Amino acid sequence: MSERNRLRSVLTLVQLNGIIPIRTTPLYILNTIASPLSFLFFIFIVSRGSYLDYGITGGMVLTMMTVGTSLQSDLTHYRHDLKFQDVVVASPVEAPTYVTGMALSELVYSLPALAVFVALFVALGHPTVVNLAVISGVCVLVWAFASALAFTLATYFQDVRETFLFSPMISLVLTVLPPVYYPLSALPAWAQTAALISPTTYAAELVQGSCGLGAPLTLSSAAVDWGVLIAFTAALFLLAAVKARWKEP
Repeated sequence: MSERNRLRSVLTLVQLNGIIPIRTTPLYILNTIASPLSFLFFIFIVSRGSYLDYGITGGMVLTMMTVGTSLQSDLTHYRHDLKFQDVVVASPVEAPTYVTGMALSELVYSLPALAVFVALFVALGHPTVVNLAVISGVCVLVWAFASALAFTLATYFQDVRETFLFSPMISLVLTVLPPVYYPLSALPAWAQTAALISPTTYAAELVQGSCGLGAPLTLSSAAVDWGVLIAFTAALFLLAAVKARWKEP
């Protein structure tokens, strides 16, 4: 395929799975906003507002993770219920182009939720060039590795209902238990060690540190956080390239 045809394919998928659903059923937008805002509300009530900043930055990370977990359901639905992936396989469209288009469609679908947290972030007076750049980079990496993981898992699911089991588990392990909505120091020592297994811990540290929350973000700690996050993303892309089943066995 030429680059022009790849771009056209990506934009078509974005329209098919992102723009059209928003236009025809706007209530879907409320669903993407409800989960992050519910966590923010809970954090605000429990901490009596002291962790509000953590909740807002955590909402951005959770929104980007939701993009990936939602991709599992859509890819499985298109693959099994609509047999759409079989059509794509038989066409000149390659797997990376298909996944990119579907992942971008989920991102477009979640932009209203992300916009809510960006507005709250700006309202609290945090934005600077540095922390906006850090937040943008972190969000892109979280979206990228979540999408790669979702694609790999979706190629093994035999029914869309299986995604309803795995999506909450992934969300629990990567965004609820790790210190995304609260500082790492709030956990006991053993839990802090366990939290370091999750890549979203490093994502949250970068976002929180760039906003002056929690422990100061030093050059060495930032390098470690970026290194782990980039390495994890690369590992999941490699896993998708090697283990994802693009064609039916």
